[in-house]
Amino acid sequence: TDDSGDDDDETASPAGKSELHSTIKSLSLKLDDLSTCNDLIAKHGAALQRSLSELDGLKIPYESGEKLKVVNERATLFRITSNAMINACRDFLELAEIHSRKWQRALQYEQEQRIHLEETIEQLAKQHNSLERAFRSAPGRATNPTKSFSEGDLLTPKGEDSEEDEDTEYFDAMEDSTSFITVITEAKEDRKAEGGTTGSVDWTSSDNVLDGASLVSKSPPKVKRRVRIPDKPNYSLNLWSIMKNCIGRELSKIPMPVNFNEPLSMLQRLTEDLEYHHLLDKAVHCTSSVEQMCLVAAFSVSSYSTTVHRIAKPFNPMLGETFELDRLDDMGLRSLCEQVSHHPPSAAHYVFSKHGWSLWQEITISSKFRGKYLSIMPLGAIHLEFQASGNHYVWRKSTSTVHNIIVGKLWIDQTGDIEIVNHKTKDRCQLKFLPYSYFSKEVARKVTGVVSDSQGKAHYVLSGSWDEQMECAKIVQSSPSSPSSDGKQKTVYQTLPAKLLWKKYPLPENAENMYYFSELALTLNEQEEGVAPTDSRLRPDQRLMEKGHWDEANTEKQRLEEKQRVSRRRRLEACSRGCGTEEAEKEADVYVPLWFEKRLDPLTGETACMYKGGYWEAKERQDWHMCPNIF
Repeated sequence: TDDSGDDDDETASPAGKSELHSTIKSLSLKLDDLSTCNDLIAKHGAALQRSLSELDGLKIPYESGEKLKVVNERATLFRITSNAMINACRDFLELAEIHSRKWQRALQYEQEQRIHLEETIEQLAKQHNSLERAFRSAPGRATNPTKSFSEGDLLTPKGEDSEEDEDTEYFDAMEDSTSFITVITEAKEDRKAEGGTTGSVDWTSSDNVLDGASLVSKSPPKVKRRVRIPDKPNYSLNLWSIMKNCIGRELSKIPMPVNFNEPLSMLQRLTEDLEYHHLLDKAVHCTSSVEQMCLVAAFSVSSYSTTVHRIAKPFNPMLGETFELDRLDDMGLRSLCEQVSHHPPSAAHYVFSKHGWSLWQEITISSKFRGKYLSIMPLGAIHLEFQASGNHYVWRKSTSTVHNIIVGKLWIDQTGDIEIVNHKTKDRCQLKFLPYSYFSKEVARKVTGVVSDSQGKAHYVLSGSWDEQMECAKIVQSSPSSPSSDGKQKTVYQTLPAKLLWKKYPLPENAENMYYFSELALTLNEQEEGVAPTDSRLRPDQRLMEKGHWDEANTEKQRLEEKQRVSRRRRLEACSRGCGTEEAEKEADVYVPLWFEKRLDPLTGETACMYKGGYWEAKERQDWHMCPNIF
């Protein structure tokens, strides 16, 4: 795909001129060659005609004389035709030079119009913002700040009659949930503020776990891990040429070359969610369930931080493919994924941490190509349980959208709401991922949220961005605002200054040439002894792609996919012997996982694959006889 942006306006015109001049120069050189050939034709043609004239003077039979006349006429016609061809070539070159200047002027005009249009739109957006600011600061409006906001504002109004306004930030909440505004205040002022609806909360209660949440340093691993992979080769391929006939189809059913992949499987991408596992390690020590919810919410947002530059598609795992992450020494956890369904693609995941928590999920990736953008909708619940307290959290992922599929620079956005529920205490956290808009006054990739207890009383306000950091601010007082002009009413939360919960690790050096992989991502496909023969690290097409051998990787990918189709046909034949065609097809698509089993989830009421045990014991014995041959 072609990049689009401001740089195009500066570079397209000189590049176009250079290309046209190069073409004209090539045509001129070819015309010189043709002229030389024409001179040679004229020279040899004249010599031929002289020879024919000499033959005319000889005493030769009548029939031979007639033949000589015909040859002479043809030689003359050949000279006339060659001269006409050269003249036509000169005319073509002259026309090309004239029209190239016209094309260049037209192109320049279109570029100037585009720049003018962009400047006009930008100016209109600025004027719109200025008018809104002027409207808010108009006399008679500063006395009631809650009326001066539209949805999504983030302002610091400064009124002359209030000193508090200088240190106050207002956050408008999610449209689909309870709207709110937060006012940041100092702790000493909270003791005076007891006239609100909910009264003053004891702000001196211990939340020292949150104080240290963002200060976790990564301990160096005992095993030295790799810090780089081969640079991505510069292969050019037109995405639109492949996907234009696939609008509305499932992405998993489109035969895609590895050129659009990154050298990781979806199982490894799922494991990447654990990069900020220290948030959960910290949450184990929380005595307050609402404090713990803040860290769980930050963890749920952190899983999206790896996606901001990662627009390449992970490999769709083979049926029965697995991926283990055995990092008890440095990360304190063991993780196992297995591909349990191919259509639709579905992966089961189980994580055990020695720090006192476990996480499990079955995620089905549903994706649709819409023409201009690609929607990726992960379906399935994520479960997190803390053993000591019994707190059991459940949430679902938001929708990811890849924009500019047809033209322009690809970019990804996260949108939608996430509700996290603690099924033991009934605490809830409502998170909203704000969609990006060119005209929005909000920061890009913004996330907001509120943590409430089982009675619906709000305790914390969350804010940040899914690609950088998340903060939480303790609510010390809440009260309803006056209804706005459209009749909507917001809740005003008075909070303490925000505390940092999570901050993204910086990317490794040279990450832009290594698919924008994080430090953890760089280690995931590192070859490791003792893993199951179905492990993603052993997948040959993915390994070839990582090494930069993309042509060989594409050949190998086709072989693996055909092998998988043959396995499905065999299952279909086996099933069709005892039942009808339709039933046989359903049976052929049913795969019995090796390390997981289907169970009814009592909390969600859904059937999901859960870990049944045995993998790590098999690894200890190095007994893999039960594993299918998928590679």
